[in-house]
Amino acid sequence: MKAYILIAEGFECMETLSPIDVLHRAGVEVVRVAVGGSLVVRSSHDLMSLECDVLIEECDFEDGAALILPGGNPGYINLRNSDVVLRVVRDYYGGGRLVAAICGAPTVLAAAGVARGCRVTCHASVVAEMRGYNLVDSKVVEDGNLITAAGAGISIDFALAIANRLVDSETMLRVQQGMMVI
Repeated sequence: MKAYILIAEGFECMETLSPIDVLHRAGVEVVRVAVGGSLVVRSSHDLMSLECDVLIEECDFEDGAALILPGGNPGYINLRNSDVVLRVVRDYYGGGRLVAAICGAPTVLAAAGVARGCRVTCHASVVAEMRGYNLVDSKVVEDGNLITAAGAGISIDFALAIANRLVDSETMLRVQQGMMVI
């Protein structure tokens, strides 16, 4: 099982690292994909740099079960300004594979023109950009092959929702017990 996480300059640390950590615990291979021309990507607030595994232009994405879009400002803007990101989002969503976006990253869905009419949640600061979607006031929202989450404080719940779609119930129970979330 493999998931790809798209990481752009200005990514939100918690929204990026939580899915990487939780999925790793669940035995899912997570490929860190750099968007922006450098394998080393700086987070929002200059808190850290993250070394990615591959540049987006060199990644083929064919073997992935999930695509993860973290937020962060300007991380989500940098994601949505990438034609390659928009193409991959369209391919994954249209192909029925899992797409997960948190905080401002649901705007990438809108820019890609996917999932219109679906139930979503997002950060309050980008609600106006989500016209055409069924906005739900909830921490994590699942609709078909789409998972969205409201923001950084929901990062673990978001990561667990992704893992729950990718691994069996026994593995999920082990991960949740190990993290003491149940």
